[in-house]
Amino acid sequence: MLKLKKKIQLIDQHDKNYLYGGKFGGNFIPETLKKPVEDLTDLFKKLRHDKKFITERDYYFKNYVGSPTPFIKLHHLTKHLGGAQIYAKVVSKANGGAHKIYNAVVHALICKRAGKKYIVGDTGAGYAGKMLSMAAKKFGLKCKIFMGAKDIKRQKPNCDAMRQNGAEIVPVYSGSQTLVDAVSECMRYWVSNCDTTHMAVGSTVGPNIFIKICAWSTAQISRELIIQLKKEFGSIPKKLKLINCVGGGSSAAGFWNEFMDYDKKQVEFIGVEAGGPKNSKLHAAPLTNGSKLGILHGAAQYVIQDKDGQIGETSSISAGLDYPGISPLHCFLKDTKRARYTSATDEEALQAYKLVSKLEDLSPSLEPSHAFAEAIKIAPKLSKDTIICVNSCGDAKKDRSIIKKRLGYFK
Repeated sequence: MLKLKKKIQLIDQHDKNYLYGGKFGGNFIPETLKKPVEDLTDLFKKLRHDKKFITERDYYFKNYVGSPTPFIKLHHLTKHLGGAQIYAKVVSKANGGAHKIYNAVVHALICKRAGKKYIVGDTGAGYAGKMLSMAAKKFGLKCKIFMGAKDIKRQKPNCDAMRQNGAEIVPVYSGSQTLVDAVSECMRYWVSNCDTTHMAVGSTVGPNIFIKICAWSTAQISRELIIQLKKEFGSIPKKLKLINCVGGGSSAAGFWNEFMDYDKKQVEFIGVEAGGPKNSKLHAAPLTNGSKLGILHGAAQYVIQDKDGQIGETSSISAGLDYPGISPLHCFLKDTKRARYTSATDEEALQAYKLVSKLEDLSPSLEPSHAFAEAIKIAPKLSKDTIICVNSCGDAKKDRSIIKKRLGYFK
C-alpha cells in the first residue's frame, strides 16, 4: 500500500519524476510540449510563494469570486432521513455558479504574469469554459474554449454565457465528442501557440503542473470549510464525512486538501463517481470499477479501457463527470486508502436532485447530485453525532433541459 506523507500538501506528494506513489501522474508528453510545460512549472513554483501574487489571488477570491461561500445545515433533509446530521458547503454560490471559478482566476492571473494576452481551455459541463471566459473578460484576455460537440448540445446555458463573455467556442467532433476529446484538442492547439497563449486545464488532470495549479486554486474551499466547521462546532467534529462527486477531481481535491493530516477515522473522504445509466455496462467510474493503469492526457492514471487497451467509451447524465480517466491525485488517495470511492447511477443522481431540491432551498447540478445520492444512502445508517458535509459545487441552471426532460419539472 502506498503511503501519504504527513505535513506535505497533496500536490507535492510526488517524486522527482512528478509521480505520486511512484506510479500516478508524471509528464508523459511529446517533445514539443516539454519546454512550455517546464516554463509554466518554473513560473508557478515562484508564484505560489510570492506574497504579492497570493495577496492578489485572495483579493479576487473575496471581491470577485465571493469567498467565503456558505456552509449550511440541511435541516429538512436531515429530519427526513434520520441518522447523521447533513450539511452542505454551497460552493455553487461562487460567482458563475461553480467551483471552476477559482482555477480560472488563478490561471488568468498567471497568464498576465507571463505577459500573454491569449488564454485557452477545455470544458465538459461548460462550467470550466464559462468561468474561464468570465476571468478572461475580467482581466482583458482573449479566450478560446474547446468543447465536445455532444456537450455543446446538452449544456446550452453555459455555452450562451461563454459567447456573451466574448469567448470563442471551438466544437470538437472527434471521438466521443465529450470532455476527453476537448482536452486533447486544446493541448494540440497549445503546442502550436504556446509562445503567445496560456493554457488552463479545467480540472486536476493532464501534465503535473496543471494538476498542481488546479488543486492549489480549489483548496480555497477547504480553507474556508475548516474555519466554518470550527465556528459551528467549536472544533473539527470527531465523526466527519466529506462527500464529493469525482470526475476529473478538482472540486474533491479542493474540498479535502486542508483535512489531509486528519486521521481517516475522524475525517473520512468519500468520492462519488458517475455510475452511468442503470442496467448499462457504460459508466464514467474508473476507480469504482477496477480500471487498469494507463496514460491519458500526459498522465498515468486509472483509465477506462477496452480489451485492446484503447480509451473506452463512457456514459453519464452529467457532462462534468463524463471522463474516462481520473486525476492522479485521486488514484493516489485510493491506493493509500485515504479516500473511499463509490458511484451513483444517473437515476440515483436524478432522485437525489429531486429530494434535495424539494426539501431544501438548494438546486444542485447533476454533478454534486451524485454526491447527495451517497449522502442519502448512508445517512440513515449513521449515528446522530456523525456530521456529513456535501460539496454542492455547481448549480443546476445548466442542467435545466435534462432535468425537466427526465423528471418533468425543474426547480
